[in-house]
Amino acid sequence: MTMLTFERISTAGGDRIAVAIDNLIIAGWAGRDAAAIEHHIEELAALGIPRPSTTPVYYRVAAANLTQAERFVVLGPDSSGEVEPFVVSLADGLWVGVGSDHTDRKAEAVGIALSKQLCGKPVGTQLWRYEEVEAHWDRLVLRAYATIDGVRTLYQESAVASLQTPRDLIRKHTGADTLPVGTAMYCGTPGAIGGIRPATRFEMELEDPVLGRTLRHGYDIEVLPVVS
Repeated sequence: MTMLTFERISTAGGDRIAVAIDNLIIAGWAGRDAAAIEHHIEELAALGIPRPSTTPVYYRVAAANLTQAERFVVLGPDSSGEVEPFVVSLADGLWVGVGSDHTDRKAEAVGIALSKQLCGKPVGTQLWRYEEVEAHWDRLVLRAYATIDGVRTLYQESAVASLQTPRDLIRKHTGADTLPVGTAMYCGTPGAIGGIRPATRFEMELEDPVLGRTLRHGYDIEVLPVVS
């Protein structure tokens, strides 16, 4: 279990809440379009990462890997972020936020499940009530910026319509319309513009153009040397 604090933003008002998360699930290869899924598979294959046995794939990761820190420490130069919507099940329903499935790509070539466990999983500090965005979910936009060689670069940008909806991912995994209380799920990522590569800073956004609001989070990446 890990404890996180969120500001919950709702059309009915907001609050701050401490949340105990017991379970973390990462849905991989969660795109709707077969060509987009294949593009991401080929993107990873270029790094030596094997094809998945099926899509989507659900990886269990220790909830303790979740972090809201603005400084993120990794071992070696081979990791990178991926912007994703995530949902968390609370006592009063599903809430949605923005996170990064930061992954060690060198380890991913050895084993995807292993690589998911090795890196922390950054998440933002704000949530929206899922019910308030579900009807116009496909109009939401994911966006990420990566600072590479000192230059802030648009790294990912896509409507979430390219991904399966959180509700569909949940149903395929649990057979129910929601997750158990205390469970969080990352819900997939679009391909990287220009290919997957490391950065010294990663910034992510989930924009709702209908209600005119954006969830944002960013973190600086410190690379520890690999000593043999």
